[in-house]
Amino acid sequence: MFGGVSVSTAAAAPLANYEPVAARQVITEAMPDVTEIQPREGNRAIQELFAEGELKGYAYQSLDFLQTPAYSGKPVNIVVVLDTEGAIVAAHVIEHHEPILLVGIPESKLHDFTDQYIGLKADQRVTVGGSSSETRVAVDGLSGATVTVMVVNEIIMKSAHRVGAELGLVKNSGKARPPIAEVQTDGFAQKSWQTLTGEGSVRRLMLTRGQVDNAFKGTAAEGVDQAEAGEREEPLIDLYAAYLNVPTIGRNLLGESQYQWLMTELREGEHAIAVVANGDYSFKGSGYVRGGIFDRIQIRQFGDTFNFRDLDYYRLSDVYAEGMPDFGEMAIFIVRQQYSFDPGTEWTLELTVKRQTGPLDSEFQVFPLSYQLPDQYYTRAEPVLTEEDMLADQPMWVQVWYQREFQIVVLCLGLGVLLFILFFQDWLVQKPKMMRWIRHGFLVYTLVFIGWYALGQLSIVNVLTFVNSLIRGFTWETFLIDPMLFVLWAVVAGIILLWGRAVFCGWLCPFGALQELLNEIARKFKVPQYTVPFTWHERLWAIKYIILLVLFGVSLESMATAERLAEVEPFKTSITLHFDRSWPFVSYAVLLLVVNLFTRKVYCRYLCPLGAALALPTKMRVFDWLKRRKECGNPCRLCDHECEVQAIHPDGHINYMECHYCLDCQMTYFDDHKCPPLIVKRRGKRRGHNAPGHPEEIPVTQVN
Repeated sequence: MFGGVSVSTAAAAPLANYEPVAARQVITEAMPDVTEIQPREGNRAIQELFAEGELKGYAYQSLDFLQTPAYSGKPVNIVVVLDTEGAIVAAHVIEHHEPILLVGIPESKLHDFTDQYIGLKADQRVTVGGSSSETRVAVDGLSGATVTVMVVNEIIMKSAHRVGAELGLVKNSGKARPPIAEVQTDGFAQKSWQTLTGEGSVRRLMLTRGQVDNAFKGTAAEGVDQAEAGEREEPLIDLYAAYLNVPTIGRNLLGESQYQWLMTELREGEHAIAVVANGDYSFKGSGYVRGGIFDRIQIRQFGDTFNFRDLDYYRLSDVYAEGMPDFGEMAIFIVRQQYSFDPGTEWTLELTVKRQTGPLDSEFQVFPLSYQLPDQYYTRAEPVLTEEDMLADQPMWVQVWYQREFQIVVLCLGLGVLLFILFFQDWLVQKPKMMRWIRHGFLVYTLVFIGWYALGQLSIVNVLTFVNSLIRGFTWETFLIDPMLFVLWAVVAGIILLWGRAVFCGWLCPFGALQELLNEIARKFKVPQYTVPFTWHERLWAIKYIILLVLFGVSLESMATAERLAEVEPFKTSITLHFDRSWPFVSYAVLLLVVNLFTRKVYCRYLCPLGAALALPTKMRVFDWLKRRKECGNPCRLCDHECEVQAIHPDGHINYMECHYCLDCQMTYFDDHKCPPLIVKRRGKRRGHNAPGHPEEIPVTQVN
């Protein structure tokens, strides 16, 4: 929030391109003549902008209206400024956690992207990419951050339309509300406080003093009532909310007699909500007087806000749920009929924290608690929707999957080809020339399509994000937002369980494909190749595991820091950003590629934390389809000398944790003009004898 205070345009700092900026700066840049910012009566999340007493426009922060998760799994916060005609005057991202923008694409490019929305009406249909038409406006995307800008587009336009419709600047032409849900009142189950909170029937908002202090940074209230360093983790308020009309929730919390009394007080279409809290901050407020409005809490649903008056409040003194803690403040609030409240649609309880900056001036921040009644407690009639309504009603990740349908289809076809290669590898490797053409063609597909075009380069950041999500709260939407990465990870997970890490590193990693193709070209031009002595080679393996452990440890403390340290991967520079980056990153990636010209895949073998992470579960693989003979390693050493990544030990066994599944050793295995045991067998057949009668020759014995 911005607060209800005057602002001096002369003292305002200019907008920065590369650093986070305060919301007030965005307003000043967009409307330099604004002298006063006041919260709108009835919806304090919207700010009215005045110049010498004349209303010039409105401003808001998108986080107050939409919490759409972006690629990082966290929402983006955007300040949007509208004029009095409903046109966008400014749209500026002031907070995000996108890894590609934290380290990679300059934030100035993101601001250039959002500048395209200036002048667009809040009710226009805007798409990222494509061409404009009579019914839509197309804005240019941002290479390397496709998912992020699609989310930003949705946030800007959906929030602008919602706010514009509420202000009467544009028609409310959005999707129709669904039929109001009907609460199931004929069932009851005894449930404890822990069960009710666990299933989401009771929702929690816990604010520490430090969180609230951070929210007031950059405002006139910064430093007011600020907590001491040792008090920042102390709770300012620990608040819970519950919908009481459902018998299983209401009767468990209130007890039978109190619940029945409450239901007799409610008229048709009215709904009861319990709010309980502990902490120094009161959700009712000490300034509340009879006949007034509770100014610290309100309900928001469908963009509408519901305030509570004294007649909407009932004192709650006794609670009965088993295991329910004691609370210092408890209340029941009634949502009246006129609000057309829908108990089955998500709603938000907004808590306002206010700080005085002067005798008459104050700043405040709004903290939302989202509540969704569990599905088992209500039913809803099926709405009649048109095809356009159905598309508009889809979650963000579904829209992304529709837009990237071509890429998904081509990826699935490529994965089908790879599975064909794996299942028929014994037949293919007996045709070495064809097999090499197939392999090189697939590597080109991996590099050009999966990597440079579809941006499907997997990264250790994905692994760390997944692990952190398991620790801190897993949501499918975080991973479904990028269909290419989701499909690839799903397939790679299956491949690791069946064949181990080798198939991904040798066939599906775009940077690995780039290295191998460049090394093949270098060999064609007779570039000398250096083989690392095996003693050093197996010790250098440890480096990538050490890097993995460091990144994992750092991610537990700070995911943002881990993402920066993950720049040890050259993937973002060489694949995602196509080398369009500052010189230190480009120099590092180019250096690795140059070294690769003389020794194949040095980065993959010794430095790659992603390869290390995928190698760990390789020991659990189901299949060992790479064939070996008894003679492999003693006396025959042909395959381990020919293995370009030195994954075959001197004793002849294949180290699947280091193998890249290039199948070169299998082509040798079946080649009776190259594999010494097969040469002996072929000659023996021609001469009418076999090796056992000729001890100077190697007998043929197939192991697997």
